[in-house]
Amino acid sequence: MSTETVDPRFVDIDRWPSTAAVEAMLEGQLAAVAAIKSQVGAIAAAADMAARRLGTAGRLVYAGAGTSGRVAVQDGVELFPTYNWPRERLLFLMAGGNGALIESVEGAEDDPDAARASIAAAEITQGDVVIGVAASGRTPYTLAVIEAARAAGALTIGVANNPGAPLLSLAEHGLLADTGSELVAGSTRMKAGTAQKAVLNLLSTTIMLRRGLVHRGRMVNMRVSNQKLRARAEAMVEEIAGVAGNGAAALDVANGEIRQAALIARGATLAQANALLAKHDGDLGAALADLRSSPQ
Repeated sequence: MSTETVDPRFVDIDRWPSTAAVEAMLEGQLAAVAAIKSQVGAIAAAADMAARRLGTAGRLVYAGAGTSGRVAVQDGVELFPTYNWPRERLLFLMAGGNGALIESVEGAEDDPDAARASIAAAEITQGDVVIGVAASGRTPYTLAVIEAARAAGALTIGVANNPGAPLLSLAEHGLLADTGSELVAGSTRMKAGTAQKAVLNLLSTTIMLRRGLVHRGRMVNMRVSNQKLRARAEAMVEEIAGVAGNGAAALDVANGEIRQAALIARGATLAQANALLAKHDGDLGAALADLRSSPQ
């Protein structure tokens, strides 16, 4: 596996001046992101399919072990505050359990039975999207999660850093971040982890775009949880609706929901706003267009 091999260019990196070592590591990080350029089409296709499959009730499920599992969880946990993606529609399957997020659980990644049990306990269905992440692409736990999830009818996506890895062919959508050997051999928290995070950022953000949670570059479904975000939300409502001075009132009526508030600021009632968004599967642009074309 390329992620485990020693790169002869860096065999003496522990003896280099720190500035030279940091510069080499930075170049590695830049190369890691560049390595996913070839996957743009594949990421887009996976995101489009995932957004359709999720509908209004499906769950996003992230799975992995060790560094890869932690990277996967990091991506998923940001979806609630950023896009108000419901917590009950997020699931994390970490080899060794949630405790493995902060402390290594030896041998957990080699337990496919635990993976299959987790999929069964989660009652995975065809409405769910399961994303497995493994630098090697061979981790038994992650492979078993994807295999069991696919058997249950879920859409499966695999992210790996080694060409030809089993995970890439086992999942319906295989995303390869071919980052090669690490500056510190086998330390996949470096280039491999960086590329994984970038792939997951692109994937999950595109899913949110396709689910209608972004409108004209704005996070119109963000969770308004503090004064800073409240002020941002009020300004957002007024900009989207094209009216000044009533963002706060519209947000109050909409119980802090930005998409509904934008429609209310344009003259809709709360019930009408909810109905329009339901009609257009949460797409604020389509709901606004519908409202404009409706007799007032």
